[in-house]
Amino acid sequence: MTKSTESFPELNERAKHLLKVLIEQYIDSGQPIASTALANQSGLSLSSATIRNAMANLEDMGLIHAPHTSAGRIPTPKGYRVFVDSLVSVQALDDKTLLQMQGHIDLWSNPTDLIHSASNLLSGITQLAGIVTLPSREHVGIRRIEFIRLSAKQVLVVLVLTDGEIQNKLLEVKREYSLSELQQATNYLNETLEGQTLQQVKEKLLNDMRDVYDTVDQTMRNAIELADQAFDNLDTESQNEVVMAGQNNLIQCDDLSDRGTLRDLFGAFDEKRQMLSLLNTALEADGVQIFIGNESGYQAFDDCSLVTSTYQTEDGSIGVLGVVGPTRMSYDRVIPVVDITARLLSATFKNS
Repeated sequence: MTKSTESFPELNERAKHLLKVLIEQYIDSGQPIASTALANQSGLSLSSATIRNAMANLEDMGLIHAPHTSAGRIPTPKGYRVFVDSLVSVQALDDKTLLQMQGHIDLWSNPTDLIHSASNLLSGITQLAGIVTLPSREHVGIRRIEFIRLSAKQVLVVLVLTDGEIQNKLLEVKREYSLSELQQATNYLNETLEGQTLQQVKEKLLNDMRDVYDTVDQTMRNAIELADQAFDNLDTESQNEVVMAGQNNLIQCDDLSDRGTLRDLFGAFDEKRQMLSLLNTALEADGVQIFIGNESGYQAFDDCSLVTSTYQTEDGSIGVLGVVGPTRMSYDRVIPVVDITARLLSATFKNS
């Protein structure tokens, strides 16, 4: 769950425990935590002086700080990073929530509806903003290809992709193909293309097939000719789109109540380029990734955390989903929601 290469100070077990309790109490209450409150909640038999010294050490390490003139302390982004990397106690979701999530995802089979459903699910459960990218075209695999004869010089290509999308393309062919030739080409290409992504077909497989064109029989030549036309100018680039839900939930977050903060944040949501760039950095990662504050690299998200995970087919990661909220979010609750939604979405795409 790491998204930082910064080195952090070594903490003894007591310091870890006090930092954990302080952050959990701050997330729960939203109020700076004073030494007396920390002593009461820590469960440790420590004097007030010992607690104050421990808090001073955590402050010197840059893990907590005092806002304004408050006697209490709140976590810094660096403190949150230590917390999510090694201290957070992730909650197991209850059976009712799990069934709700599964039922919500299972309602849809159309890929676009499924993505919108997932973003609404993330938002609805966490009461934050849910985000899901549309499947990346580079990673979408080919499930089946079929050639249908329409006329002497027209052939319809039906391409079924692993994300459930069906693409149709009309070919203007140079010569007439018999029904038998089209069926043979269909059979050969389905066997050859199995397990390949669109990007692999465009970058390598077609070139390999062209290289052996002069040495193969007529059946394979027909298949190569038809495949060349079928995949010519086919869109294999990312759809470069992100679906969001629940942005207005963030207006209710006290930590994001500043008008300037909200203006910048909603501006980034509307423009989406920064959001997509940030999510693309998570596409190659495994498991849950967490960006805290300025780790995102974008000023609009300096007061936010982004919890993400990838969703996949058998061919690898095809998209990213996650939750955007204030740095003072319930990580113990949000992390499993994001993780399980990603697993449910992956299972749906794999079975579609």
